[in-house]
Amino acid sequence: MDYREALEQAVIYIEDHLGGDIKVEEVAGAAGYSYYHLNRQFTAVLGESIGSYIKKRRLAEAAKKLLYTDRKIIDIAMANGFDSPEAFSRAFKAVYKVSPQIYRQNRLDTFIAGKERLDAGLLEHLACNVTVHPQIVELPEIKVAGLRGETTLRDNRLRELWERANALYPQIPNRIPQGRAFGICEACAENTLYTMNEDILFTEVAGTEVSSFAGLTEPFVAKVIPGGRYAVFTHRGTLGRLLQTFDYIWGTWFLTTKEELDWREDFELYDGRFLGYDHPGSEVDLYIPIR
Repeated sequence: MDYREALEQAVIYIEDHLGGDIKVEEVAGAAGYSYYHLNRQFTAVLGESIGSYIKKRRLAEAAKKLLYTDRKIIDIAMANGFDSPEAFSRAFKAVYKVSPQIYRQNRLDTFIAGKERLDAGLLEHLACNVTVHPQIVELPEIKVAGLRGETTLRDNRLRELWERANALYPQIPNRIPQGRAFGICEACAENTLYTMNEDILFTEVAGTEVSSFAGLTEPFVAKVIPGGRYAVFTHRGTLGRLLQTFDYIWGTWFLTTKEELDWREDFELYDGRFLGYDHPGSEVDLYIPIR
């Protein structure tokens, strides 16, 4: 059996038994692998162990029920595989940083810590189009000039922003020849991480690298990418699937990494490997700031 087919069978089994007592040996049996070999493949391709995936999916399902139903917390805990409200509360607080009660009172859905169900398309994407284990780099400060636009992740209007920016780039002074392009997600904790309708509103600057901001006029804006440490993920293929890469970063890597997130702005870097929005061979690097 192809390892991706085995992973798909494992995920199907987990999702079908998410509210019950799942034994990892049974998951491996459903996939036709030994537990040892399946867990190695699961971790290598998806960036986390089988046990971690089960736990995060249960918590994500419970978080949805806290927000969108009036069920009692004890019933939600039991329905999602936790044997007591205390165990559920400890696990929930470890991931979401607040108790289930406070999470429900806040009535805010989160993108960070959201753990979407894996399907065949997402498995294929993670196996072939994402570096699930990022490279850690140290960057110097970078000056960027470009256009600012507003968008959401689900209703992505960044393509239009980049088309306008590319048309106007010749008007930007002090551009670095053959310089890199940057998509900078502007950090605003309240807007970027939370919404009431399961979407995320944010602004982005689509810009190009410059040596200085002298002579820069409207409609362009100046941005400085601070120097420091970053975790770098490479997204391959069409940008239409960029959301799935961010789903992995915030729903898997962020929940399992030992790195501490820094609240500088994250950004995309476009260089000679970017071949176009819809090109299957395009590559874009995603920089997540860490301490």
